[in-house]
Amino acid sequence: MRRLVVLGAGTAGTMVVNRLRPRLPRHEWQVTVVEQSDTLHYQPGYLFLPFGSIRPKDVTKPVRATVRPGVDLVHGTIDRVDRDRRTVLLEGGRELPYDYLVVATGTSPRPAETPGLEEALAGGDVHEFFTYSGALRLAARLADWRGGRLVVHVAEMPIKCPVAPLEFAFLADAFFREHGLRDDVDLTYATPLPGAFTKPVSAERLGAMLTERRIALEPDFVVESVDGEAHVLRSFDDREIPYDLLVTIPVNMGADFVARSGLGDELNYVRVDKQTLLSVDDDRIFAVGDAANTPASKAGSVAHFQVDGFTENFLAHVEGRPMTDLFDGHANCFIESGAGKALLIDFNYETEPLPGTYPLPKVGPMRLLRESRGNHLGKLAFRHLYWHVLLPGRRMPVPAHMSMAGKEVPGSGASPVGTTPVAAAATPTPVGIAPSFGED
Repeated sequence: MRRLVVLGAGTAGTMVVNRLRPRLPRHEWQVTVVEQSDTLHYQPGYLFLPFGSIRPKDVTKPVRATVRPGVDLVHGTIDRVDRDRRTVLLEGGRELPYDYLVVATGTSPRPAETPGLEEALAGGDVHEFFTYSGALRLAARLADWRGGRLVVHVAEMPIKCPVAPLEFAFLADAFFREHGLRDDVDLTYATPLPGAFTKPVSAERLGAMLTERRIALEPDFVVESVDGEAHVLRSFDDREIPYDLLVTIPVNMGADFVARSGLGDELNYVRVDKQTLLSVDDDRIFAVGDAANTPASKAGSVAHFQVDGFTENFLAHVEGRPMTDLFDGHANCFIESGAGKALLIDFNYETEPLPGTYPLPKVGPMRLLRESRGNHLGKLAFRHLYWHVLLPGRRMPVPAHMSMAGKEVPGSGASPVGTTPVAAAATPTPVGIAPSFGED
C-alpha cells in the first residue's frame, strides 16, 4: 500500500485529494489529508464581510463535508516533516509515514513582522480583513465610524490576493457614498509597489480609477513601523502617514513547519519548480497553491489552474513517466470596483493583464480591464462554483493554460486576437509581486 499525505485542507489541498482519490486505486493507495481546523473558509468572502454584503454563515463549511469519502481526515497541528524517514510529525507525537507528500498549507498574515503592528491591532483603530475574525471585527467598526482619514495599507508583497486591498479601497469609497459620508472620509491607498498595481497596463487603469474616486495613492511606501498611539505609519525613507482608521494587510508568510523541515525560502514558501510544482529539494514532495514559491499569484484561481495539470503530472511522476502538463502561471481575477461593477484580469508568468474579452474573442461575455455589471455578477456567482464545482474536484469550463484569445495587445494596432503567440505580449512578472485572482 502506497501512502499519499496532503498537508492542509484549504482550497488547494481539498482539490488535490478530491481529484486524486478517484484516480488512485483504493487497494493500492491510502490518501490522507491533515488539517488543524474543523472549518473551511471561503476566503474571498472576507472582502465583503466588513460592508455587510455577505453573511458570515456563507463563508464557512465543515472540512469533513468538503472532502471525498475514502480520504482519511486527520485533525492536528504539523510540527515538521522528517524527509529522511518520509514521515510527518504532528504536535503531540503522532507520526504519519508517506511515500509522496503534497504541501498545501497556504499563507497567513504575520503582524509581528512589522514593529508596532501587533500591538496596534489590539486597539480600536487598526484592523485587517485577511482573517475571518478580523473581517468581522472590522465590520463592527465600520458600522459606527463617522469619518476621518482612512488608510488602506499593504505592508509587503507577496500577499494572498494582491488585488484585495485595492478592492477594499474601491468598496469603501462606494460604502461611504451610499451612507452619505464620503465627503467626511479622506481615503489613502499606501503600497510598497511603484504604482497601483504591478504591471504598466493594469497599473495605469487602476491608478486612474483611484484618482476618479478621490483615493490618494502613496506608492513605494515600505513600512518601517506602526505607531498605534500617535496613529502614524512610518516608512524606511522617513515618510509618515497619519490615520484615524487603518486597514492594513500585514506581511504574509507560509507555515513555520516548512522552515523547520528545510523546505522553504525566507518567507516559508516551499521551493518548487514553477512548472511542475515538484520540490527542488525532494522528488517525493510537491507544493500547490499559496504554499509554493512560484512567481505566480497566491490566489484561488492559481490553485485551480495548478491542480488541473498537477493531477496528471502526479500520476505520471509516481509511475516514473515525465511530467508534461506544465503550469504557466495562469491566474485571473474579478476586481470589485463598487456600485455593482467589477473588472476582470487574466494573465500568466509571461503575459501581463491586457484589455479585451474573456474567455471568447469579442463575445466574452466578461470584459478585461473594464468595469461591467457582468463581471460583478461573475464574482458573486463564483461562491457557488467554489463550493459545488471547484472543491469537489469537478472541472471548470475554462482552460487551465492562459490563452491570448480575445486579448488586445497595446501598441500592436490590432483588434482582439485569437491565436497571437503569448510571447507577443511578454512582460515577465517579478517574483513575489504577481497580481492575483480575487478568489483565494
